[in-house]
Amino acid sequence: MMKLFSRTIGEGQPLLILHGLFGSSDNWQTHAKKLSEYFKVFLIDQRNHGHSPRSVEMNYDALADDLYEFVAENGLRDLLLIGHSMGGKTIMRFSQRYNFLIDRMIVADMGIKQYPPHHDTVFRGLFAVDVDNCPDRKDAEARLSQHIDDLGTRQFLLKNLYWKEHGKLAWRFNLPVLYDQRQHLMAALPEERIDTQTLFLRGGLSHYVPDEDFLMIKKLANGAELATIQGAGHWLHAEAPEIFLEKTMSFLGV
Repeated sequence: MMKLFSRTIGEGQPLLILHGLFGSSDNWQTHAKKLSEYFKVFLIDQRNHGHSPRSVEMNYDALADDLYEFVAENGLRDLLLIGHSMGGKTIMRFSQRYNFLIDRMIVADMGIKQYPPHHDTVFRGLFAVDVDNCPDRKDAEARLSQHIDDLGTRQFLLKNLYWKEHGKLAWRFNLPVLYDQRQHLMAALPEERIDTQTLFLRGGLSHYVPDEDFLMIKKLANGAELATIQGAGHWLHAEAPEIFLEKTMSFLGV
């Protein structure tokens, strides 16, 4: 059994938030504080991320089952779900298998299709950081910057760097497994119905969910809605937080 780490805030109907690849529950604390005025918010670290256990298995069946075990252990029903990127595919797979537990869900900038490999540069940058011999975070950023030009992406990744012990840094995510299993994380979902009421919320500057992909989504997702946050990219919740929260709360009925 995979006992996932979580942070909980607020009271009311359960709202579970799942981060994307290389992320963690920590990325969503600002949104959770606002949403906790209306819901009991569970911020969850998926396996091989954050403070959750590590495993050599990394695919959407495993991630969906992890979520089911978390829900069952906490006795939750009538769920509201938010999943960004990888987390979006996790909750869609969860819906395909456990729809009876869900009220509604929001998939943030993720489709159902197979995506081509596109994290090679990020992986090269992460592997360039020799955490066993890295003297400080400044050195780690310098090594990342040789491969990753975007400052925001570097800062996002560096949030996962921590002092494992005196003089020794480590990543919060399981880098070797994420690299070895990356093809599973890019894989398409099975062609099974998604009967949960779902908002697909995409960034206007992102290429993850083009118009033609939404037509594909509609074939599987009964009652799917699409909304776009103009001016935001893939990390739409961080790039346009106020609009993201406005659309989220409107869909959740508050």
